[in-house]
Amino acid sequence: MSQSPIPDSAPRVLSEWRDRIRAADAAGTALELRGGGTKAFYGQAPRGEPFDTRAYRGIVSFEPTELVITARCGTPLAELEAAVAKAGQMLPFESPSFGEQATLGGAMAAGLSGPRRATAGAMRDFVLGACLLDARGQWMRFGGQVMKNVAGYDVSRVLCGSMGVLGLIAEVSLKVLPVPALEATLTLAADQKQALAWLNQWAGKPVPLSASAWSAGSLVVRLSGAAAAVRAATETFRQRHGAKPLEPAEARAFWADVREHRAAVLDTPGPLWRLSVPSVAPVLAMVGEPFIEWGGALRWYASQAPAASVREAAAAVGGTACLFRGGDKSVGAFHPLTDAVARLHMRLKREFDPNRIFNPGRLYGDL
Repeated sequence: MSQSPIPDSAPRVLSEWRDRIRAADAAGTALELRGGGTKAFYGQAPRGEPFDTRAYRGIVSFEPTELVITARCGTPLAELEAAVAKAGQMLPFESPSFGEQATLGGAMAAGLSGPRRATAGAMRDFVLGACLLDARGQWMRFGGQVMKNVAGYDVSRVLCGSMGVLGLIAEVSLKVLPVPALEATLTLAADQKQALAWLNQWAGKPVPLSASAWSAGSLVVRLSGAAAAVRAATETFRQRHGAKPLEPAEARAFWADVREHRAAVLDTPGPLWRLSVPSVAPVLAMVGEPFIEWGGALRWYASQAPAASVREAAAAVGGTACLFRGGDKSVGAFHPLTDAVARLHMRLKREFDPNRIFNPGRLYGDL
C-alpha cells in the first residue's frame, strides 16, 4: 500500500471528490457511492447522499501483450469488454451488468462473477491493483499491474465485493485472458441428482468445461479451449450422454441470459436466494424452484421460504445463503458472519472509514 497526493495529471473531479469526502467525514454525512445504479437492488438498501462516480471514467492503460488493463471507476463495463475483445481477449470472470449503465467501479464493489467463475476464477482473482479515496480524502494505491507485484495485493482483493463500505474505488487494474480458440455448448437431459453427479464426475477429469447450468430437467454445458480438445469432448458427450449442440448464436444468447439473469428462475419478481455450497452437496431440501451453476457450487432458488430455513439448509451442507434480490431485507441480505470474521470487517471499516460515511449498512448493519 502507498499513500500519496492525488496525481497532478488526474482530472479535476478527483480533487472535488476529495474535498466533498473530507467535508462529509467532518460532518458525519453519509454518502451513497454509486455508478450506473444497475445493482442498487443488491445488499441492504442504499443510504446517504447520492455520490455519482461516473464522471471519472476512461481506460488508463491497456497492454494486450501483458494481459493487463487499468481503468477508472466510471468506465462503462461494456466499454471495457469491447476494448479487450478487439485484442482477442476477455474479462474471464464474466461479471454481470444488469443494465447498460453498469460501471467498472460498481462491478468491483459488488464483486459478482458469471458462468465462467467455477473454472476461470472469481473477479477478485483477477484484480491486480486498485486506487482508493478513503474517508480522509487520501489517495491510496494497493497492488500493481503485474501478478508478481504482491504489495497490498490482498487489500485490492478485499475491495472486490466490499459494496463500497471502505471507500471510493477510483481505479482498478485487471488481468485479462485470451478468448478460447473454440467453444461449444451442449444440452443434456438430466434430473438434478444426475446432473450434480455428472458435474462432479467431470470436475475430476480433463474435460474443457467452462460453464454449466441446470434447471427443469435440462443440463447445459459449455466447452472452451483448444479446438481439438473441444471437438473431442463434444463427441464424447454426444456418444455417452446423448448431448445435443446449440448453434453458436443460440449458445451466446443462452449464456448472456444466464449471466444477466434473463433466464428462467433467475428472472423472478419474487425473492431470489443465492446459495454457495460445496459442489458435492446433495440435492437440498429447499422449497422453491432451483437453478444450478458452477458445477453444483452455486444454487439459486426462487423461493418464499423463511430466511431461517434457507440459511439452515445452506449451513447444513457447509454453505451460505444470500437474499440476492427481492424479499424482506430486514433479515439481512448476506449470510451472518462468524464473530471472528465480523471483528475483521470492523477493523477494516475503522481503518478506512471510522465515521461510517461510505454506504453505511449496505453490507452489514454495523459497517
